[in-house]
Amino acid sequence: MTLTHAQVEAQLTGPGQLFEVEEIGRTGIRTWKHAPAHFRALLDISRFHGDKVFLVYEDEHITFEEHYRRVAALATRLVEDYGVTKGDRVAVAMRNYPEWVVAFSAALAAGAVAVPLNAWWTEPELAYGVSDSGAKVLIADAERAARLAATGLPLIVARGEAPPGARTFAEVVGEPGPEVRLPDVELSPEDPATIFYTSGTTGHPKGALGSHRNLGQSPMTVAYGLMRAVALAGRDVSEAAGQRRVTLLAVPLFHVTGCFSALTTTMFGGGGLVLMYKWDPAQALRLIERERVTVMIGVPTNAWQLMSHPDFAKHDLSSLNTVGYGGAPAPPKLLERITANLPQRATSNGYGMTETTALAIGNGGPDYLSRPDSIGLPSAVVDVRVVDPAGEELPRGEVGELCVRGPNVIMGYWNKPQATAETFVNGWLHTGDLAKIDEEGFVYIVDRAKDIVIRGGENVYCAEVEAALFEHPAVDDAAVIGVPHDELGEEVGAVVRLAPGSSVTADELRGFLDGRIAKFKIPVHVWFREDELPRNPGGKILKTRLRREILGS
Repeated sequence: MTLTHAQVEAQLTGPGQLFEVEEIGRTGIRTWKHAPAHFRALLDISRFHGDKVFLVYEDEHITFEEHYRRVAALATRLVEDYGVTKGDRVAVAMRNYPEWVVAFSAALAAGAVAVPLNAWWTEPELAYGVSDSGAKVLIADAERAARLAATGLPLIVARGEAPPGARTFAEVVGEPGPEVRLPDVELSPEDPATIFYTSGTTGHPKGALGSHRNLGQSPMTVAYGLMRAVALAGRDVSEAAGQRRVTLLAVPLFHVTGCFSALTTTMFGGGGLVLMYKWDPAQALRLIERERVTVMIGVPTNAWQLMSHPDFAKHDLSSLNTVGYGGAPAPPKLLERITANLPQRATSNGYGMTETTALAIGNGGPDYLSRPDSIGLPSAVVDVRVVDPAGEELPRGEVGELCVRGPNVIMGYWNKPQATAETFVNGWLHTGDLAKIDEEGFVYIVDRAKDIVIRGGENVYCAEVEAALFEHPAVDDAAVIGVPHDELGEEVGAVVRLAPGSSVTADELRGFLDGRIAKFKIPVHVWFREDELPRNPGGKILKTRLRREILGS
């Protein structure tokens, strides 16, 4: 029997069910009643999984119990050796190593606010994140530690030699036994937990301040989306819930997708998380076969490259039952390619932001097959609406700014009250995305109100790249646009007008930008233009017209 969406929601969220819902006071905001109240509760749940393999990195296999002991040991050292107290910030800057997970977990378990820094950032960007957050301790891999040694912060270094005055991760954590205990800290759902930096449209990035409630709700939101898709497909929810998930993570842990859609979900459900030094589709195919991976989480680019790899048919991928992606527009042909290559597998797309603690709206199972152009339905604890420029709610089918409300919406921006007041209005997050909602509640992203390029799931704010271009003495005017790309979704392109009498090549411009902005933000395509760039009467560049002139679309 095919169930309706309302029937599925009632079945999953009813009294006594795992996804039972309750309201927070009289706020109108609903929460998952049985979600962990804070990170230490989630960590305790994870320890029950004992000798199951939790983290896989190359040839290393770390169990849940081993992870718990390392976390307890590091949390104790942070408190006793480094003087970390509740509310202090602990920054983490490294690749997707197992130590990232331990460091993030230990900071939270010690009552600190974990500050994951973008490992792709340049030295000035990393230094800004450390300074803005007011971090008390920095835990980094050797590559990032070398860039951050000048900060003068107490430094713990993983995967490499520690500079003078710093300590190695192995030295601090040691070989903890079963007697190790977490330091005594009282946590509540309202306590600050994380600061994830999200690129600002102008100036420096903003620190998105998340609570322990946000964090604890995240695995339930992901699990609900999976079970909703199972129920809509007519499958047995209890049977699906009992299957162990082994997730290959194709995106960085310092992004909310990696941290909340994969890491906390794996801790909650007792699954496995397979980490990679960096994304490599050939290595991903080998890992899926070797570790019997059941789920791959990434951006559309990852799924596209996996499907396109010449060795795809040479590997046993029979364990892989779900390919999930979000964070960027999915190329129209991607679903067709996945369906052709993995006909019995489920696909899902999702929508979320740093400000929504990752997933807020999801499209999976039969819904995705019938509406591949939609980002899906909001989670059962999430409310959505679209509003006009004055903030008034619009009728179904009309295009306006997408607003989101729920227990996943963060507390605000760290030390930025004006930006917080502008973005979070009466409990509603104004996303900056233009959308419409159909009569059945499905959400469709129509356009981006923010001037950004989404390259393989990475937000590249055009104003930042333009500002860097303007630093070159030969550049008189510049505009950055997104260039469609099958694998990445978009690449960064720049239209440049040179100052009279000046000359510079595209390669010279790229060399100039190298070190000023992160490599993924540097324009791949550069067009030089003699005429003035088209502008409206207010002086704003008409990028739609510019794209049409340059790209023909």
